[in-house]
Amino acid sequence: MHSQTIGDFLAELAARTPAPGGGATAAVHAAQAAALVGMVARYSDGARFAEHAEEISDIARTADRLRTEALDVAEADAQAFSAVADAYALPRSTDDEKAARSAAMAAALREACEPPVAAIGAAAEIVSLAERILPVGNRNVITDVAAAAEAARAAATTARVNIEVNLGGIRDDEARVEFSAAARSVDPVVERAEKVTAAVRKELTG
Repeated sequence: MHSQTIGDFLAELAARTPAPGGGATAAVHAAQAAALVGMVARYSDGARFAEHAEEISDIARTADRLRTEALDVAEADAQAFSAVADAYALPRSTDDEKAARSAAMAAALREACEPPVAAIGAAAEIVSLAERILPVGNRNVITDVAAAAEAARAAATTARVNIEVNLGGIRDDEARVEFSAAARSVDPVVERAEKVTAAVRKELTG
């Protein structure tokens, strides 16, 4: 994911293969959102922004970290869903094979939920960065703050459905509780992202 072209990624996404899929897409949304925040921060330098230089520098560093981490999550998601596909392909001719396949599927689905949970966490952090850069950033690129918020929102909501689709196959009750909580945490992220976008639009039309 770190060196692949966008065109190659989209070609793989469009192919009839189990991965990459929606989970990787969620992580890429997050990476794009982080990149947008980083760009706004870098346009918010110089004497005009000296009062907030330390804050803006921290936002840029954090955005860069999240961009890298999000691409790592995209890779992890693709690997996890390849494992899910392998589990589904296991033989099931005998009772023992069926039991082994069922256990493998449950384990693989649990692992497959981890990257979307991480994508939701990244999205929440990125919305926080958007909230921080919004009042102090360069007004010439203020629309990119809204774009970042919208991309982060897409990351969170896309990751959520990728968790929810796997919950039914997970046997571990503790894991189900954890993943369900992560899915529920998306609504506040969405609300905060919407407020960022609304504030930008109000300023544009104000």
